[in-house]
Order: sequence, then C-alpha cells, then structure tokens
Amino acid sequence: MIRSFRVLALVAVSMAAVPAVLRAQTPPSATELAAYTGLHKAAHAGDLAAIRDALRQGADPNGRDGAGRTPLHVACFARQAEAMRLLASQGADPKAMEGRAYDCVTIASVANDVATLRVALAIGGDARQITSPYNGTALIAAAHLGHAEVVQVLIDAGAPLDHVNNLGWTALIEAVVLGDGGARHTDTARRLVQAGARRDIADRNGQTPLALARARGYAAMVEILSR
Repeated sequence: MIRSFRVLALVAVSMAAVPAVLRAQTPPSATELAAYTGLHKAAHAGDLAAIRDALRQGADPNGRDGAGRTPLHVACFARQAEAMRLLASQGADPKAMEGRAYDCVTIASVANDVATLRVALAIGGDARQITSPYNGTALIAAAHLGHAEVVQVLIDAGAPLDHVNNLGWTALIEAVVLGDGGARHTDTARRLVQAGARRDIADRNGQTPLALARARGYAAMVEILSR
C-alpha cells in the first residue's frame, strides 16, 4: 500500500510538468483566414485552379503566414487532400514544420484524421520526424490522445516506437499517464506492445508503463503490459 501511494505521488509530480493544456497545434483563426490572400487563401479553400494561378504568378509554395504555416499546413488543417497533393507536386516541402514545430503528419495525427494522415505520408511526410516543443513525434502525440487507428498507421509508416520526448516519456508511457485507461488508450497500448515497443523504459521517476498503469488502476492495460 505504501509503495502504491509513492507511485501515485510520483505520477502526480510527472503530471505537474505538463502544461495545463497540451495544445498540439493552432489552426488558422477566423481572423487569420479572413486576412489570407493568394496561395494561403486558395489552400484553405482547396481551390486547385487558384493554387495553380498563384503559383504561375510566382507565389512561394513554402511561404509562411504569421504563425509560420505554409500553404501546405493550411491545406492540412482544412483537410484539403487534393490541395495538399498539388502543393507537394509543385515544390511544397512535405516535411516543413510550422512555428511551433509541427508538421502535417503530426497535425493530421492529433486531429485523428486518418485520411489526411495517409495523404501527408504519401506526399513525402515522415513519421520518424521529431516535432513539437516537446521534441516528440506524431506517434507520441497520437498515443497521448488514444487515437489507436492513427497509431497503427504511424507504426506501419516506421514511426520510432521508443523515442523519449523532453518530458521523459515514450508513446507507451503517454498512453498510460495522459490516457484515461479506457478502450481507446488500452487499444493504443496494445498496438504499441504488439509492434514491439519497449516496456522497460521508465519515466524520469523510474516508473515503467506497467508500474504507472498499476498505480492508476488500469486493469486492462496492466494485463497487456504484463504479458
């Protein structure tokens, strides 16, 4: 019992290091959208003719808005798949990161948007890329949110299973400490374990995913992590 209280206390310390809102990225606001012109405006609208016209007139396919978003980022946020494909074919960098260091792969992953994620990967996005202010990956972000199908797509795309972000957490640890122990996060943990994610990597307090799941009373996760 004493050990359980100690583990729970360590979990609380770890959680204190996390911002109150882990806002992965910020899509263009209504004010920003209203101010857009040229390629950014066309990308958000998915207007392929306007994209081609802007590019013919010399628009930079990797130009940035005030938040560091390229037209490709804007199209990704707006789920404009054909615009994403066109922009990439005309020189837009599929690995580009916006001002907070998020790429299209991570943007789509956090949105739980499998279709857009598949497009982002198909045009050259990289599931292995280190992104975000937390030096994480799209896989870590998806695991945190319990986006199990996205997690599987990223695993299949070669995402690093055991990358440790600057909070000291892997995708598997995040599925536990930032999850709710419910079906989505349990499925996420199962997919990670089946893919070969290491269960012996501990957080900064020396707690493994199994210890963290036990401390939180996540019985289904404990079963998966104990196999």
